[in-house]
Amino acid sequence: MAIQKKTEPAAVPQHIGIIMDGNGRWAKKRGLPRTAGHTAGAANFRTITRYAASIGVKYLTLYAFSTENWSRPAEEVSALMKLFHQYLEEALRDFMDENIRVRFIGDISAFSPDLQALIRRVEEASASKTGMVLNLAMNYGGRAEITHAAQVLAQRVRDGALNPEDITEAMLSDALFTAGQPDPDLIIRPSGEKRLSNFLLWQSAYAEFVSFNILWPDFKPRHLDEAIEQFRNRDRRFGGV
Repeated sequence: MAIQKKTEPAAVPQHIGIIMDGNGRWAKKRGLPRTAGHTAGAANFRTITRYAASIGVKYLTLYAFSTENWSRPAEEVSALMKLFHQYLEEALRDFMDENIRVRFIGDISAFSPDLQALIRRVEEASASKTGMVLNLAMNYGGRAEITHAAQVLAQRVRDGALNPEDITEAMLSDALFTAGQPDPDLIIRPSGEKRLSNFLLWQSAYAEFVSFNILWPDFKPRHLDEAIEQFRNRDRRFGGV
């Protein structure tokens, strides 16, 4: 069932996270190099991002490159870096026409200086946008994010600005990369896998999870509609009765 933005705005989750999984397998099934799958996945990323914004999603977080992805073959990692660079150049040229604010979550210091500069340019160019916030998780890991947040709070304790016993969940949330944003309502994973793979571990405590037995390049807007329909039919009790 298609989601009708004008008649059912309350039916759309405020924050959706997507684990963009299956690019390599998509390419292998077609006898193509894994890099071809990443190219197809990047094109689909743009389609799904625009569609999510059009139906009223307020925050969209996409898992683009994890802290564990560095262990992939050097050729594949190099191709991904080139693809990221190409996308960001395209974003500055074309994507800025969209009313979408782009943010990057993760440790971008591991990327090349030119890619880091491009990331900052994209964030700055879209900072005044008032529509959907797009979080791109690059060199991101949920455990690393929580560790970083703990270090931030530990430094405040060391500086005498905070007592350990006064630390709250809200304080830790405010030290995460997604500070100021609502937790995701819905996590979607194409590829058939049914695990979070270190994605938004703290924030996803009460998120609904939907898995599709299709690969990311084949994930269409209708699949996003289907995931939202499943979300609407879930009984979300948040630990209550």
